[in-house]
Amino acid sequence: MKHLLYIATILIVLALSSCFKGESVDIIIHNARVHTLTELEEVMDAIALRDGKIIEVGPERQILNKYSAKEYIDAGLKDIYPGFTDAHAHLMSYARLKLSVDLVGCKSYEEMINRIKDYQKGHDHEFIIGRGWDQSIWAEGEMPSNDLLNEIFPDLPVCLFRIDGHALLANDLLIDSSQVYSKFVETDNLSTGGYFIKDKNGANTGVFVDNAMNPILEILPDFPKKDIQKSLLEIQDELVAMGVTGIHEAGLTNFEVELLEELIDSNKFHLNVYGMLLPSSENYAFAKEKGHYRNKNLYIRSFKVYGDGALGSRGAFLKAPYHDLDDHHGYLVTNQDSMVQISEFCKEVGYQMNTHAIGDSANRVVLDIYKETFLENPDHRWRIEHAQVVDPKDMHFFALNGVFPSVQPTHATSDMRWAEDRVGEARMEGAYAYKTLLETFGMIALGTDFPVENTDPYGTIFSAVVRKNSSNQPEEGFRIEEAIGFKECLKGMTIWAAIASFQERELGTLEKGKDATLFIVEKPYNLKSFQKNFSYITFIKGKKVYSLE
Repeated sequence: MKHLLYIATILIVLALSSCFKGESVDIIIHNARVHTLTELEEVMDAIALRDGKIIEVGPERQILNKYSAKEYIDAGLKDIYPGFTDAHAHLMSYARLKLSVDLVGCKSYEEMINRIKDYQKGHDHEFIIGRGWDQSIWAEGEMPSNDLLNEIFPDLPVCLFRIDGHALLANDLLIDSSQVYSKFVETDNLSTGGYFIKDKNGANTGVFVDNAMNPILEILPDFPKKDIQKSLLEIQDELVAMGVTGIHEAGLTNFEVELLEELIDSNKFHLNVYGMLLPSSENYAFAKEKGHYRNKNLYIRSFKVYGDGALGSRGAFLKAPYHDLDDHHGYLVTNQDSMVQISEFCKEVGYQMNTHAIGDSANRVVLDIYKETFLENPDHRWRIEHAQVVDPKDMHFFALNGVFPSVQPTHATSDMRWAEDRVGEARMEGAYAYKTLLETFGMIALGTDFPVENTDPYGTIFSAVVRKNSSNQPEEGFRIEEAIGFKECLKGMTIWAAIASFQERELGTLEKGKDATLFIVEKPYNLKSFQKNFSYITFIKGKKVYSLE
């Protein structure tokens, strides 16, 4: 009898144990360091996921005792973070770059020409498009001319974009076809928002900057849609392998929205995309009709506006003349009246306005425009993209007018070779001033601006925290006084990026109820010297989209 009672007791205990561990989830990741990135900054041992959501984060014993799972992952004490969001990137530009002649890293004009020849051998295109040249890394450091292009490609139109996308070099055949010299009437740069670069004798070189590119862009053929979509899937693979699960796409045409939706509806594209629409009649109609728009992992409720040009091509709008071109201030690519009109439309449809502003004058213009919006809605979250050179006297307007700074730390360590040449020593005080912007506003969204820079989020961390490039230069760090902390950098790529896109309820931290969008880091972070890092496993809404296993 006692023997039967003992067996019954064991059965009851087992049944109760089964009840305690009876709540079923899809995945439990344990033996980990789960960085929640919440306000309490808790680091836990385990996390339970179900139906694309986080069910609970907690101590290992608690999670393993409370839940049973279809899959258990032993993380081997690796770090787990919310999926990284690149808060300013150009998926579409990168997709087209992958289909063009890749000119990134060319050390000379001659190397650029050789890459074009090699590309043409394998493709035999009727139109050559290249992207990524940067004269600042050439020995002469000067903008090129098209003389050699005309000699080698007299019967083939050639268009080569500078790394920042704000300038292009074209051969005469393409220039004549576009009628650019008659269509773009060059008066003063301030009113036209672009210019032709001329040689010392005043002759046109075939280099066009900002709005001066428009007549050429109008006749530039696009790549087939299926090829662009294939490139987008390749980019997705590249990003999730590094733990990047979301992108703020800084400028979409109506065609590109449709192209993305085709991939999303076919369940091939899983990255979270916060899309910024480019101002156009089609996109205005879209915003009016759709309002805040969601289609699975695509979220659209903002417009991207180009305020000025780029510093490298001297299109950034400065308060005082360029240090290395004393009769030139740069210009607004979109004039002030037009920006005001766009801001009024954004307020009408409830959209965010995100404006590219690099020069100190452009930043002040945008800060002033945003002021009216803040008076109506203090939580507008309208953004300045780049905020690259800001007059220290204007810094306080970011907080005063509620303007969210969105910056790209690798720009600092890429531009450091020539930035002071452009603006002079005095203006460097407000240049690439990420710590000051963070302390002023309280948050900062971080991105890469790829393909202008590399997609690597670990380069972003190194540039932001150590202020060095991937070659560990400069030894003392570039403007090291403007470095931000490691934790602040992580928040800029997670929760602050989520807040900057109105997605903090779903993304940015690892806590109950949020999307199960996270990754396990392959190696611990090393801030002593730069080293590439990767994801061990990446999840987007509970779906394993990448694994080294």
